[in-house]
Amino acid sequence: MTHSAISVENLGKRYRIQHGTAGYRTLRETLVEAAQAPIRMLRTSSVSARQQDFWALREVNLEVRAGEVIGLIGRNGAGKSTLLKILSRITKPTTGRATLNGRVGSLLEVGTGFHPELTGRENIYLNGAILGMSKHEISRKFDEIVDFAEVSQFLETPVKRYSSGMYVRLAFAVAAHLEPEILLVDEVLAVGDAAFQRKCLGKMGQVARQGRTVVVVSHNMAMVQNLCGRTVLIDQGTVKAVGPTRQVVEIYLREVGALAQTRLNDRTDRTGAAEVICTAIEILDGNGQPAPSSMSGSPLIARIHYESKLPRVFRNSRISLSVHKYDQVYFLMSTELVDSTELTLRRRGYMDFIVPELPLSVGEYSLHSFIESNGVVQDWVIGAAQLSVVDGDFYGTGRNYPAGWEGRGVLVRHSWRHVDGQPELQSILEA
Repeated sequence: MTHSAISVENLGKRYRIQHGTAGYRTLRETLVEAAQAPIRMLRTSSVSARQQDFWALREVNLEVRAGEVIGLIGRNGAGKSTLLKILSRITKPTTGRATLNGRVGSLLEVGTGFHPELTGRENIYLNGAILGMSKHEISRKFDEIVDFAEVSQFLETPVKRYSSGMYVRLAFAVAAHLEPEILLVDEVLAVGDAAFQRKCLGKMGQVARQGRTVVVVSHNMAMVQNLCGRTVLIDQGTVKAVGPTRQVVEIYLREVGALAQTRLNDRTDRTGAAEVICTAIEILDGNGQPAPSSMSGSPLIARIHYESKLPRVFRNSRISLSVHKYDQVYFLMSTELVDSTELTLRRRGYMDFIVPELPLSVGEYSLHSFIESNGVVQDWVIGAAQLSVVDGDFYGTGRNYPAGWEGRGVLVRHSWRHVDGQPELQSILEA
C-alpha cells in the first residue's frame, strides 16, 4: 500500500492587515504620535478597529501519496503559494498542521534558497547541505546539475549577476537533481524559455517515475494536464475540488469564465502592486461602437481602462492583453511589441489595442489583462473579460475551417499552389 508523502490537516493561515496607516508625515506629527503612544495603548478597541484578519488558508485538508504528481490550481490570491510556503517550512501555519515524510526540495520564486553573494558553485553546495546531503553526494551530482542548467561558464560568478532565466535554470537543476523525496514547484518555470520548460517537464516526469513526489502550482493548464494525474482547486483559501486533473481543470475554467461577468473594478483575485490597475475592458467594433459579438475577419478594438489612486507618473510601462480558450493562449497583444516608444501612465486613461482583422473562429474566449511599470507587475487579472466571436467570411470562400474545427486555433491568410506529377530528379539535386 502506498504511504502518504504529505498530510495536511485543518490547515489555516491568518494574516493581520493594518488599515489607516499614514503615508508621508512631518517631524512634528511623528513626535506628537510618539508622545501619545502610551495613551493609545490603553485604547485597544480603537487600534483593533483598524486591523483586519485575512485568512489566506482555512481548514485545508489534503493527502498526497508518495510518488504522486499533483497540481495546485486556482485564481490569483487563492492561497496556492501560501500552501507551498507552509509545506516548505518558510511560513508557519496559524491553525492545523502539515506532515511531510521525506526530504523536501522547493522552487518557489526567483531568489528563494540562493545567497546572492555566493557563486553558482557555492550555492549548489549550500543548497545540498540545506537538504542534508554530504559533500560527496553533492559532488556526485554536480556535473549533471551544471549540464542541465547550462551555466558552466558562469559557475564562479555571484548569482546576483545572473539573469532571471539563468537563476531559474540553476535553481530548478539543484532542486530536481539533489534527490529530495518531495519536490515543490511554484510558477517560476514561466520565467524560462520554451526549450527549458520542456526539459523541466521531462525532468519532473522522471523524478515522479523514480517514486518521488511532485507538487506543482501553475496557471498553465496544458502543463498541469500533461504532468499531473490529480489536481487540487483552491478558491479563497479553501479546497474546492480534488480529483482527476481534467475534471478539476474544467471546473476551474468554468469559474474563470463566470468571473468575467463580474465588474472588473470589483475583482479581488488580482496579482501585483496595485498602484495602477485595470478597471474595465470594452470590446468595440472598427467604428468604436460597443460590440456584444465580434466577427471573424472584421476590425476589433479592445479598450483597457486603467486608473491609479496615487498622484504619480508610471514610466517605462507596458500593457498587455492575451486571448485564451480553455487552457490554450491564442495570441498576445502588448504595447512594447509593436512600438518602442516609452509608455507613460498617469492618473487614469485607456489603451486601445486595434486588430484590423480578427483571426478567430466562432466561440467564447477569455481575456487576461496585465500592467507593468519599470519591471514591477502592477496588475494581472486572469479572465478579466470575455470575447464572443461569431463566424464571418474570413477567406471569402464561405468556409473558415474544416468540419469539427470551429474554435480551434487562429485563422491565417494563406494561398496554395499545386504541381501535378513528380519534379525532375535533376531539379531535386539542384535544390
